[in-house]
Amino acid sequence: MLRTAALSLLLALCGYAAADWLTHGFQVWTDEGARRLEVALQPVDAPHVAVDGPGVAAPDLPALLAQGDGVTIADFIYTRCQSVCLSLGSTFQQLQAALQADAEAGHPGNVRLLSISFDGAHDHPAALRAYAQGLQADPALWRFVRVPDAAQEQALLRRLGVVVVPDGRGDYEHNAALLVFDARGRMVRVFDVAEQQLALDHARHLARSAP
Repeated sequence: MLRTAALSLLLALCGYAAADWLTHGFQVWTDEGARRLEVALQPVDAPHVAVDGPGVAAPDLPALLAQGDGVTIADFIYTRCQSVCLSLGSTFQQLQAALQADAEAGHPGNVRLLSISFDGAHDHPAALRAYAQGLQADPALWRFVRVPDAAQEQALLRRLGVVVVPDGRGDYEHNAALLVFDARGRMVRVFDVAEQQLALDHARHLARSAP
């Protein structure tokens, strides 16, 4: 009986230690949570992938993120999406309104919005322009781009931890998040869509503290 109790205790301790290691000291319980913690601890440089979009002249993504030495809140979308992208679009409209209100109140912050399509074969600049117009996006605050090269597009998704799975019907299942990039083109934080105020506050703080 003592042997059984000792074995049970040993198994419990092993299970506790494994859970502690797998969850970064019980700070996270999901892959997405682990990704967000790792980004906060170790920012991720945006890869040098070529981008294009309406009114965008930057040769690659890091150059676009570095324009104006600003902070960028980004999301990943595709224009034919009728599910999570609608929520992301609404969230970005609210973020845009908050940034416009900052400017009208005399407190402009160097924060911008960027929507990146992961459906580069379909979302050419004209499609992105029409999508932006439908969302009443202010091009001075909110830009839309795609990665025209398929291999580079996949490299970008892998680098930033964006999961995109074709559903077999021409659409995609994908995770949704707000990615905050600093003026050096590094992804420094990842927030849930419901955490838009936290994302905005963090971006404002980064913009104010930038040298």
